[in-house]
Amino acid sequence: MTIDLYYWPTPNGWKISIMLEETETPYNLIPVNITAGDQFQPEYLKISPNNKMPAIVDPNGLNGNPISIFESGAILLYLAEKTSRFIPDNPSDRYTVIQWLMFQMGGLGPMLGQADHFRQYAPEKIPYAIERYTNEASRLYGVLNQQLSQVEYVAGDYSIADMAIYPWIVPHEKQGQNLSDFPHLKRWFETISQRPTVSRGLAVLSESRTKKFDEKARENLFGTRQFQQ
Repeated sequence: MTIDLYYWPTPNGWKISIMLEETETPYNLIPVNITAGDQFQPEYLKISPNNKMPAIVDPNGLNGNPISIFESGAILLYLAEKTSRFIPDNPSDRYTVIQWLMFQMGGLGPMLGQADHFRQYAPEKIPYAIERYTNEASRLYGVLNQQLSQVEYVAGDYSIADMAIYPWIVPHEKQGQNLSDFPHLKRWFETISQRPTVSRGLAVLSESRTKKFDEKARENLFGTRQFQQ
């Protein structure tokens, strides 16, 4: 059966559109325009109570019953389990994938997001914040570069760890990073960029990223509405 994908074209959204394309899983696209405030709609909050996207609803879950899942890392794990793809069966290799997935969820994504925010979206330039998060982004790129000097993909074979990390490297210039400074990461990035399934995942609603970022969008993404329950 078809999975409902609640989505907007951001790095976290791309993780799931890429995974669905990689696994050839049929999905019904439901746009969640986070700049317009769709993430605050009561019906969506029943699926994703943290008012973030992506989220999925699978009418035929692992036990045959409907299931809804929010948090992109949890969705990747679920889809890997459901399709038996892109996560190893061997426990040791499996936890290698999971630890790099957690690296992205707990460190890489949040820190690169802050670098992007203070460099691109903050209403005032705060030199300390820009330097702090740009430097941390560089450090994390270095961690990946070192890992990729030893293996072809982040966890050895191509996996959900790569699908989680890759979308956050796509906007590297906005994070103040030059991939030429990280040759092993650059090689990995260029290899994954050539995958047709990745290109299709990135193309989902890609036209929406070109729309103007205005004060309404700023309020919905960064304003006080975030804190209203």
